[in-house]
Amino acid sequence: EAETERMRGNLLRAVSHDLRTPLTSIYGSCSAILENYDRIPEERKMTLLKDIQTDSQWLNRMVENLLSVTRVDADKVRLSKHSVVLEELIDALLVKFHKHYPDKTIQVTIPEDFVSIPMDPVLIEQVLMNLLENAVFHAHGMKNLWLRVELQNKHAVFFVEDDGCGIPDERIQHLFTGLLDSEAPADSARSNMGIGLSVCRTIIKAHGGELKAHNREEGGSVFRFALEMEEL
Repeated sequence: EAETERMRGNLLRAVSHDLRTPLTSIYGSCSAILENYDRIPEERKMTLLKDIQTDSQWLNRMVENLLSVTRVDADKVRLSKHSVVLEELIDALLVKFHKHYPDKTIQVTIPEDFVSIPMDPVLIEQVLMNLLENAVFHAHGMKNLWLRVELQNKHAVFFVEDDGCGIPDERIQHLFTGLLDSEAPADSARSNMGIGLSVCRTIIKAHGGELKAHNREEGGSVFRFALEMEEL
């Protein structure tokens, strides 16, 4: 109970921090366009509109995370589980991802076998979306982004990998705590990724798995978790 309250307190502090910056940016960009519409060059207008779009996407992501947090009670999640075909889950995820990040490419590898997994598909899709978005936001220098699923001992093991800058060793142990990184700049870089990952960890734990992270020897990072498959 104390851990749950600590997490909720950290979330409230982090939310007030993370929501203020994009809201201020959206307001400022809209005001600039409305007050100086005829004097602002078209190129500058497009830049301001793209900034508004980016900040709006971030706010939407934060709201989705918070909606999931409302389903967390004493480190438990109220699941709505049913059998989900792996291929259909991945297809829905990719459609959502490419809608938000049309210029990003994901290299996907999934088993050719028919795989059905008991899960809450909305929450698992959100976990995967958060992991992919974290790579987009934080894996500086990334050239490749991979999503693959392997079958191991009656489990489907999900991997999200990138070849970016990797995760500093001192941060790995705090990735899933939901703590706000006090050294993170409060700007459009959106450096804090603790909220999403703490929620992800709780969701995976509710499904009987564990979310883990480590750095790749070749550079970049790996996030992985396993879900038990349905017996056919």
